[in-house]
Amino acid sequence: MTPPPATAWSRPPVLQGDRVAVLDWSSSSIPKRGRDSIWLGISGANGTKAENLPTRAMAEARLAKLMLETCQTGTRLLIACDLSFGFPAGFAPRLTGQADALAVWDWLARHIQDDANNRHNLREVAALANGRFDGDGPFWGNGAKADVPGLSRRKPALPDGLAEFRMTEQVARAQALSPKSSWQLAGAGAVGAQNLVGLPVLARLRARFADAVAVWPFQPPDSPIVLVETYTALIDDAVRARDPAMVRDAAQVSFLASAFLAMDRAGTLSRLFAPPPPDALPEEGWIFGLGHGAELSRHVTSA
Repeated sequence: MTPPPATAWSRPPVLQGDRVAVLDWSSSSIPKRGRDSIWLGISGANGTKAENLPTRAMAEARLAKLMLETCQTGTRLLIACDLSFGFPAGFAPRLTGQADALAVWDWLARHIQDDANNRHNLREVAALANGRFDGDGPFWGNGAKADVPGLSRRKPALPDGLAEFRMTEQVARAQALSPKSSWQLAGAGAVGAQNLVGLPVLARLRARFADAVAVWPFQPPDSPIVLVETYTALIDDAVRARDPAMVRDAAQVSFLASAFLAMDRAGTLSRLFAPPPPDALPEEGWIFGLGHGAELSRHVTSA
């Protein structure tokens, strides 16, 4: 398939009110602040700041406020989320009947329950999804005390036709990065649980601001608000060198937001909207900024 056009969010002129937000998510089952909680880095004309949001409901409300402000002021907003926007090819059609990552977002939004205090049913929903596949299904990992029927605590054999990693993750791993598999829900560094409780939030925001939002790379990035998937570890070395005492999550979202904005102001951000065009792109998505870590890191060290 042909990749989305690279004219993108970076089209001139850069408006004074334009902002970039970088979101680091959490699947915590209780309200939480500090390390391994939700952090939102926002960079714009007034500088860069990091906000620590203890619940997913509060994070959704904060994102909605940013999006509403963007619509009201006629400016632009790039929201880069450290979430996997898609799953390995073959998952979406088996789950939803459509080879479309956004159909998975909507399916999760219908099934995930997540209250104001972070209590959720992600394990039960993962087990429900597993039931659509042969064997034990793709999702695994249960950090709770109680067993969940249909969700293995240990890594099972993958169903036929499903890979452990998306193509973009395979490329990242070849570049000495270490993204985890979306199938892993528990254990050191696991991100699968974050995806299951994060994508429903994005699905609701996308529906609420439908006329103003594009989700890249599934849609051309020419709307006032563009959602992209990123990987905050792209700038890890530069972040550690810049401010080793800062909470890592806060530093990553702050510096990455400012780096994206600096590239936009320099007229170079559009390059990040042109990934290789794998056939599985509509199902799997792509990491925004992958292959540009060195350039992003230079903006971190020079800021």
